[in-house]
Amino acid sequence: MSNFLPINTILVPQGAEYKAVCRGLSGITGFIPTVVAIPVGMKPLLKYLQQGEFLTPKSRVLIMGICGSLSDRHTVGDIVLYQDCIYQGKLQECDHTFTAQLYSLLSEKVSLVKSLTSDRVIWSAPEKRCLGETLAADVVDMEGFTALEFFNAARVSVAMLRVVSDDCQHNMPDLTPAINSDGSLNPFILAIAMLRQPFAATRLIRGSLTALKVLEQVTNLLFSGSSNQ
Repeated sequence: MSNFLPINTILVPQGAEYKAVCRGLSGITGFIPTVVAIPVGMKPLLKYLQQGEFLTPKSRVLIMGICGSLSDRHTVGDIVLYQDCIYQGKLQECDHTFTAQLYSLLSEKVSLVKSLTSDRVIWSAPEKRCLGETLAADVVDMEGFTALEFFNAARVSVAMLRVVSDDCQHNMPDLTPAINSDGSLNPFILAIAMLRQPFAATRLIRGSLTALKVLEQVTNLLFSGSSNQ
């Protein structure tokens, strides 16, 4: 068993990210947390969390997945551990103790970061760099702030561990229209967005595959390492 309270639940965006985390846990013996696939985006996630049974005090929720870089310091495949998330000038912090314990387990492989949560896909490289500089944020995702606001209000300890899938040097396709109102992806609209920008799409796919492989590996490392201590 680990040297800190077991992680009860892992929340990870549905689809490829969820599958990567499940693959990472597939060979683990001993205590394995419940892995829950969550919808993509702030509003769908909030609706989902409000319907869920996540409000058990003293539980620990680890949010995993991929994210985009807003800084030259973080590139594709980098593992990042969140300190906090900002959204429209508001800030929510991750659980300090939980985060510190995860950092001590992964310290040589992980960077502590500040995150921006966005209600749309930040696809333009100049906008990424601008947001990174003006908001002093390192990475961007579409769920972090909402999850922290919800769980912090419920006094549930949360940490966030993600892997960078796209850098801030290149544009990526604008995938916002491909995200349905329920937080699922529309494969047809996604395909059209990719076809409109083939070079950006190829880079995004390559970066995502790299990040998903690292996500699988860090999941395995985290739980195989903790189960042996």
